[in-house]
Amino acid sequence: MICSTLRRVGHMHIYLVRKASSVSKGHHQQTVGSRPAASEFAARGASGNVLELLGKSYPQDNYSNLSRKVLSRVGRNLHNQQHHPLWLIKERVKEHFYQQYVGRFGTPLFSVYDDLSPVVTIWQNFDSLLIPADHPSRKKGDNYYVNGTHMLRAHTSAHQWDLLHAGLDAFLVVGDVYRRDQIDSQHYPVFHQLEGVRLFSKHELFTGIKDGESLQLFEQSSRSAYKQETHTMEATKLVEFDLKQTLTRLVTHLFGDGLDIRWVDCYFPFTHPSFEMEINFHGEWLEVLGCGVMEQQLVNSAGAQDQIGWAFGLGLERLAMILYDIPDIRLFWSEDERFLKQFRVSDINQKVKFQPLSKYPAVINDISFWLPSENYTENDFYDLVRTIGGDLVEKVELIDKFEHPKDPAVLKLSALKPPETLPELSSPSLVDF
Repeated sequence: MICSTLRRVGHMHIYLVRKASSVSKGHHQQTVGSRPAASEFAARGASGNVLELLGKSYPQDNYSNLSRKVLSRVGRNLHNQQHHPLWLIKERVKEHFYQQYVGRFGTPLFSVYDDLSPVVTIWQNFDSLLIPADHPSRKKGDNYYVNGTHMLRAHTSAHQWDLLHAGLDAFLVVGDVYRRDQIDSQHYPVFHQLEGVRLFSKHELFTGIKDGESLQLFEQSSRSAYKQETHTMEATKLVEFDLKQTLTRLVTHLFGDGLDIRWVDCYFPFTHPSFEMEINFHGEWLEVLGCGVMEQQLVNSAGAQDQIGWAFGLGLERLAMILYDIPDIRLFWSEDERFLKQFRVSDINQKVKFQPLSKYPAVINDISFWLPSENYTENDFYDLVRTIGGDLVEKVELIDKFEHPKDPAVLKLSALKPPETLPELSSPSLVDF
C-alpha cells in the first residue's frame, strides 16, 4: 500500500538485472523483492540521534543521509589489504615514486598517507579547495553527509590544505572516497583515489635553466587560458612540463613503453590550467587522471606563499579495471577466494589478467512506484536498492514514467485501487506494484 501523504508526480519503471558473475561468494544475498526490517533501509539522520563512526560520535540532523550500505564500507580500506588489486596498484605507484624521486639525503621525496580518516569537514572537502558555495558538486543528492558540518570525503583532495599547512611540499594521499551515484558496472558509491602534490621554490624550479637566476615565480598580471594572474608564464610552463613528464613516466611504468598519450584541457576549481590525461589502450582512448597547476590562492592560504605547485588525482579502480581486465567495479568488494587469489603474486609488477567467474542467466525485475512531491533525487532510490539488493543488482535503468495530464487529485489514489479507476492510463502495468 502506498502512503496517502505522498503525491504521485511521476512514474518510474525500473529495470533491475542480477548476474551471478558480479556477485561474490561471501556477500550477503537477499532477494530483491523481499521486505527487510525498517532499520535496514537507510541510516537516515534525525535530530537527537548520534552516529558512531570510526570511534567518534557525530550528532545527526536533517543533512544526514548515510545509507547502511555505505556505512558498511567505511573502514574496509581495500587499498591497504595486501594482494588486493587496489593494493597492487597503490604499491606500484608508491614504488615508482620512491625510486624515481629521491631527496637530498637519499630518502624518498614524496611521503605517503594512506590511512587518513574519510570523515572530513565540509570546509575541508569544498571551501579549502576554493569550490564556490553554490557549486553543483556540493549537492546533498551527490554526497554523503554525516551532518551539517561533516561528510564522507568526495575526493582525496580534501586533505591537500592540511598537509600543505603542515609544511609538506611533496606527498601522495590514498583513500576511499564516497559519492552518491547511479548503478551499473562502472559506478559505485565508494571508490578509491590517489592524490599527488608537489611544490617548488624559485631555486628548485629554475635550477639548471639558462639565466634562471633572473626568472621569477610571481607577477601581477591578468588571468588567461594559459596561466593564473599571479604566476609568470615561465614558472607556469615549467611546472606544467614537470607535471606532464611526471605523469607520463608513471603511466609508462604501469602500462609499459610505447603508450600513446594525449592531454585534454579541462576545468577544476582548485587548479589552473587543468588537464586530463587520456591513453590509447587497445585502440580506445581512455581518460585515466586529472591534474593541473595548483591555484595559488589555495597554496597561499596554507602558508606556502613562496612556492608554486602541481596536483593530480587518479582513480585506482579505473586503472585496475584497465590493467587487469576487471569488467565490473563491484568485483573489488568481493570476498570470493576465486577472485582474490588471482592477485596473490610474488612481484607487484607481475602481469595479471582477471579470469571471469561462473555466469548465470540474468534475472530481470520491473517495478513501478509513486514518487514524493519534493526532496527526491534518483540517488535516493539507488541507495535504497543497494541497501536491499546489495551487489546482486547489476543495473538500474529508468525506462518509463507517467504523470497524470489532467487531474492532480488522482495522484493521491492508493495503489490498492484497481486499474479501472485510472481510465486514462494506457497500460495496466502502470499500476502494477
